[in-house]
Amino acid sequence: MLRSNRWRTEGRSVVGSGRQGRATGVLHTGVRRLVDAWRSVARSARLAVGIPDYDAYVAHLHHRHPGRAPMDRDTFFRERMQARYGRGRPRCC
Repeated sequence: MLRSNRWRTEGRSVVGSGRQGRATGVLHTGVRRLVDAWRSVARSARLAVGIPDYDAYVAHLHHRHPGRAPMDRDTFFRERMQARYGRGRPRCC
């Protein structure tokens, strides 16, 4: 059985060649993209089922209303659930 020699370094040092840094950078970029995509999917799923996004609320508040203090996480979720479900039974008329 013949083996391929394409991975053989032939006396060269792979560590000192700079290849490892580039591969590590590409790997980190790929992982970062995967994490960002997962966060986006998770955020969309939460919004689809009605769970509010506290981090987006805080970012919006700091950006658009810099003088206001944000609610803490528990108060935020209580207020959002009350706003969504606190009206009693839904009525058609």
